[in-house]
Amino acid sequence: MTDIEIFEPEGRAIPYAVEGEGPAVVLIAGQGLTIGYLGTLAHSVSEEDFRVVRIGSRRPSDGAVAVTMHDLARDVVDVMDHLSVDHAWVGGHGFGGAVARIVALDHHDRVNGVLLLGVATDATDAVDLADVAAPFHDAGVVALQRAAWEAPGELAPTVPVLVIQGADDRITPPDNGEALRSSAPGLVSVVTIDGAGHLFPATHMGATSWAIEDYLDWD
Repeated sequence: MTDIEIFEPEGRAIPYAVEGEGPAVVLIAGQGLTIGYLGTLAHSVSEEDFRVVRIGSRRPSDGAVAVTMHDLARDVVDVMDHLSVDHAWVGGHGFGGAVARIVALDHHDRVNGVLLLGVATDATDAVDLADVAAPFHDAGVVALQRAAWEAPGELAPTVPVLVIQGADDRITPPDNGEALRSSAPGLVSVVTIDGAGHLFPATHMGATSWAIEDYLDWD
């Protein structure tokens, strides 16, 4: 596993980690979670000749103005700039996937495609995950993320989307992914992992990694 670093443009403390060489894949952590739980998945994908960048939420700071989803999307692009990543598949888990969709809308020239690990339609996952994901739960960012929440709405035109989801996910249920595919036929592909709940990027890492590698097919 790689060490987690902090990038601080204009006083924003944004955690990130990077490993591997090759085409870039960005993974944004879910609501209220640190990037640590995505480490095993990132390592597996990086071993297939990808450069994987994990990005977490900025830390709240005293006196800071309200943060929007567009601000969080800008954080992602700023980390990409910091790492000299010109373009990437940008994705995330739950809330992080919603941020990825905003990145694709606001900075479409930087995004090769969007990877959604579960399709978020609201900002409810942090409370539900506080117990089951305790080692990776970060209560400090929950209020900031909840205040920022804005449903991403439409998909970025012409940007392909891969949805990977857990069949037993009660937080970002698989019906969300199917609805997104129905809304954009030919643009959205869906892979559903049997027996997987919301934390499938960690609990079903092998199946998740395989789905990413198989779809991108950059071997």
